[in-house]
Amino acid sequence: MKNVEVCLTPDLVDLYVAKGKVVVVIDILRATTCMTTAIANGVKSLIPVATLDECRALCKKGYIGAAERDGKTAEGFDLGNSPFSYMDKNLAGKTIAVTTTNGTQAILRSKDADEIIIGSFLNKTAVINYLNSQSKDVLLVCAGWKGKINLEDTLYAGAVIDGLDENFFFENDSAITAQTLYKFAKNNKRAFLENSSHVRRLNHLNIDKDIEFCLKDDVYNVIPVLRGNELVMMEMEEVEKTAVRRK
Repeated sequence: MKNVEVCLTPDLVDLYVAKGKVVVVIDILRATTCMTTAIANGVKSLIPVATLDECRALCKKGYIGAAERDGKTAEGFDLGNSPFSYMDKNLAGKTIAVTTTNGTQAILRSKDADEIIIGSFLNKTAVINYLNSQSKDVLLVCAGWKGKINLEDTLYAGAVIDGLDENFFFENDSAITAQTLYKFAKNNKRAFLENSSHVRRLNHLNIDKDIEFCLKDDVYNVIPVLRGNELVMMEMEEVEKTAVRRK
């Protein structure tokens, strides 16, 4: 039987074993939502990096740069952390270097995993179907906010757990907590999150449209997956082949 665990913040990731597992990185508001949107809209790949300097260095090599700090587009970059920015047709076929306050850090701190995929409400069912189809244990890594737990990432972790089949069992209480939270809030996620710290933080930036979009279920049937140092689209044939092997 497969095991699923939830790491509620990257600062706790060293308490978990990622090796041999599929890691799902979660940053609902807004990094992993942007990554899903970018791949779904034809961006060839994204290179997640930790620092602004690394991102600038890649820009000098000809890559497009996207950088966010504290919810805002970092100075000197054209792209920030709004999913709507990644719907630009001019980005199709391009590679984007990206750094964010929390999401890219969570990816880079999960590098010991056998596989890293990107989760968002936008591709929730695609992620659930893939996890059910493959044979490895799963670690859901919530990006949180600067090392602290946040509500929306935990809520999504609970949504994934709620969709996993009977071949999974829960290793830790954080998985039970996340699922319980999701069952309570799933019928009105926005209202439930209204007083959460990150929604209040983002409300000051007047990006209500972004928040609403980030909480939509199953807009896209794609899964960004880390191959080497780049996030690319997982071919749906991979999901189908994995499902066949499990039968």
